[in-house]
Amino acid sequence: MKRNDLLKKTTAAFVPTLMAASLSLAAMPALAADYEFNIVHLSNTSDEDYDGAVVLKDYVEAQSNGRIQVNIYSGGQLCGNPTECIEALQANLIQVFNTTTGGLANVFPEIQALDIPYIFPTDRVAECALDNEMLVGPIRKELLDRTGSMRLMTIGNTGGWRNFATTDKLIKTPADVKGLKIRTINSPIQMELVKAMGGSPTAVPWPEVYTSLATGLVEGTKNGITDIMGMKFNEHIKYMTLDGHGYMASMWWMNNDSLKGMPDDLQHIMMDGFDALREVTTVMPKRRQIDAYNEFKASGGTVYAPTADEKAQFQEAAKPVRDWFVNEYGAKWVEVTESAVKSCEASINNSYTAQN
Repeated sequence: MKRNDLLKKTTAAFVPTLMAASLSLAAMPALAADYEFNIVHLSNTSDEDYDGAVVLKDYVEAQSNGRIQVNIYSGGQLCGNPTECIEALQANLIQVFNTTTGGLANVFPEIQALDIPYIFPTDRVAECALDNEMLVGPIRKELLDRTGSMRLMTIGNTGGWRNFATTDKLIKTPADVKGLKIRTINSPIQMELVKAMGGSPTAVPWPEVYTSLATGLVEGTKNGITDIMGMKFNEHIKYMTLDGHGYMASMWWMNNDSLKGMPDDLQHIMMDGFDALREVTTVMPKRRQIDAYNEFKASGGTVYAPTADEKAQFQEAAKPVRDWFVNEYGAKWVEVTESAVKSCEASINNSYTAQN
């Protein structure tokens, strides 16, 4: 389908929803804002995506003295899935939306380089790399070149780290994954990881994961602990293995015309607001996972941290995934990501030396 036809289709489907949402605001007093933006995120109001959006709203409205108004729509109120929301963003029907790499794969499949297993070794390195212009700048330029409308504003986190979580079998090494039916998102690289370890990847939509675990359609999943507890997957998940194969980066996009349609001072306020959002969405999963892990253990769950030797086995087993990615999409974005990681590792190591 041609892009213009796609946008016409999206507009026709989306406008009635937006009008319905707007009617609920009709009785409210008119605000004197010069610019109004709609933020959409697909998670609920207990998620760090919502916390970040609230901080962004508060910051830009206060710092702009009310010249900017931000409306937050949670849980798919204005669009129901990443594809639909990205189309709406490009059509400027919404102005801000966030995606994981899987959500962006249809537009920019090479972005899955961020999901190459174990490419980020620690929180500190991941946070540094994903806030590094060596990586963020090229992604921003690539999406603007491809779409003409999607501007990357910042990269935060949504849910911490992806780990293996299973219903009946504790995973200690990659050999334990063999034969297991593991739920993945509909992302080729996520499926390749499970295949590389001998498992059977099964793409299941998020709303259907609970039932799939309950019925045995899948025997495990790859998620962070806060998502598992928030969705009550712990009623079926009994084991968590902290292999940390994926850092759940969350990319926040803004319609470029909406940003550039403001004077420079307001653009800078918006950029600063997104940086505040990044800080919040990065920190909140760390805080929330403490209670989530305690709750998981209290409900009878077992949490296992692989030894250094076992972690090395996971990394070795996952190496074919990198090779598959390079063969499928080329080496460019792997090398861009790895260069940012190496730069951050060197900077962090220098900071250790300076403190000795």
